[in-house]
Amino acid sequence: MQKFDYSLDFKAIDFRQHPELYRIGRGEQGVLLVEPYKSEILPDWKFKTPEIAHQSADKIYSLFLRYKTQDDFVGMDMARKFLQMGYTRSRRYANHKSGHKYAAGSKTVLPREEDPIKAQSARIFYEKWQLAKTDPEYLQLAARHRKQYEGSEIAAAKSPGLAHDDRSFEQRL
Repeated sequence: MQKFDYSLDFKAIDFRQHPELYRIGRGEQGVLLVEPYKSEILPDWKFKTPEIAHQSADKIYSLFLRYKTQDDFVGMDMARKFLQMGYTRSRRYANHKSGHKYAAGSKTVLPREEDPIKAQSARIFYEKWQLAKTDPEYLQLAARHRKQYEGSEIAAAKSPGLAHDDRSFEQRL
């Protein structure tokens, strides 16, 4: 698995037009960077109450399914990441009402204050996240994407002006 490439000029790249530049990475990496998907999904990403979380998770999962019908793996993966982030952020607030796990300026973990409402929101996102990440077509497209685009950095290096790296193509190899 290749690491998520944070060196790209995300403001200049339309990943729908350039899926070869997208790296799956780990977990939620890049979820707030990859356009146009961030702008399509983020407005629906909410978890304040279980009702809101349910609407949000349903909407994001429906986007996942729409991207699936379009054979758009990057969109599917971004929807999966938003569902995962809905779960992890809801869990964070379920465990720590302030949303802060650590005391300011230290690595000391704050005591847990269980919030059952946020825990329920987390469960809602978790169910949709599991559906997305285990979807057979998603898994097949992820394997294809890794084989086609993540096996080599040549595709990214050949895309002029899309990376912050000012070196020439040959220097980047």
